[in-house]
Amino acid sequence: MANQEPGMKFNVAIWVGLLVIVAIETVIALQHPPARTLLVSLLCLAFLEAAIGVLYFMHLKYESAKLFWSLIPILLFVLFMMDHVWADAYRMARMSLLK
Repeated sequence: MANQEPGMKFNVAIWVGLLVIVAIETVIALQHPPARTLLVSLLCLAFLEAAIGVLYFMHLKYESAKLFWSLIPILLFVLFMMDHVWADAYRMARMSLLK
């Protein structure tokens, strides 16, 4: 079986790796870099964390490639729909501030 899932030691190593990424994010945030640098670095690290979580803790790495690539259009649809909600959320926040 080539696609055999790894044991608990590997999962703990992945978890420790995620904790290291969180520590790096904290150090970067505490250094108060320029906003653009902070945004880009934290978004890149968050994307890396999300990818590791999806691949290993949601076991997507061990599924077929068809399942993995079928999630891309779904992700794009969700991001597209979220983009349409931001304007309404901003309007509702302003309405609650005006009361």
